Amino acid sequence: MQNSYFCNKPYINLYEFGSLKSKISSQLLYGEKFKVLGKKKNFLKIKTHYDNYIGYTKLSKFTKDFKGTNKVSTLKSRIFTSPNNLKKSKTKKFLPFASKIQIIKKKNSFVMFEKNKWLREKDVNPISQKNKNVLKILKLFLNCKYKWGGKTFNGIDCSALIQLIYQFNNKFFPRDTVDQIKFKKGAKKKIKFKFGDIIYWKGHVAICISSKKLIHAYGPRKKVLVMEINKTIKLIKKTANLEVKKIFSI
Repeated sequence: MQNSYFCNKPYINLYEFGSLKSKISSQLLYGEKFKVLGKKKNFLKIKTHYDNYIGYTKLSKFTKDFKGTNKVSTLKSRIFTSPNNLKKSKTKKFLPFASKIQIIKKKNSFVMFEKNKWLREKDVNPISQKNKNVLKILKLFLNCKYKWGGKTFNGIDCSALIQLIYQFNNKFFPRDTVDQIKFKKGAKKKIKFKFGDIIYWKGHVAICISSKKLIHAYGPRKKVLVMEINKTIKLIKKTANLEVKKIFSI
């Protein structure tokens, strides 16, 4: 049983095991491709195409026919049922950053990606377009709540914040800190930090946005925030007894 499908929900949770009682380990965004490895009661065991991540998701109807043309470039893009009468057609659903869509039709500065599902055209970029402005991507998530396994505006964890920079730019990068830390060569200590330096602790990661400040999805503060680099290193040492394990540049 090795069929490929695409996520046709704004996002879905991936669980460690085939049970809602198990931890959410990651999330799959709209338009992401995955392979079904097996079935267990009301769950599918799947493997994601982008980062080969394996997890379980609730059994549902997914699509096989999909060809991504564009991707969401805002933190969240509201879904409308029509490009007309926006007050009435506005829904409470959104597609998250880095979702892939297939544009079927365009009208009134809106694009249709499914029947009666429209997004603002300004919220999407061509799928091949890259955004080298890392800071702009990171700032989208400022003050988003911290959520273990999260990858969206509704909650994000520290490693997802870094992975999404690469994912949006169509480059591979591992999902979890334990794998990310092995991905590039780096140093254990640094006297001078610079923009783009990624700092790893055991189970945590942050990225420098200047020589003095970093941004991270920080569990103890329950959100994505900017902090001073040296103060953060001292704080994590004091509260979690963790030393910096590796530093490399994005």
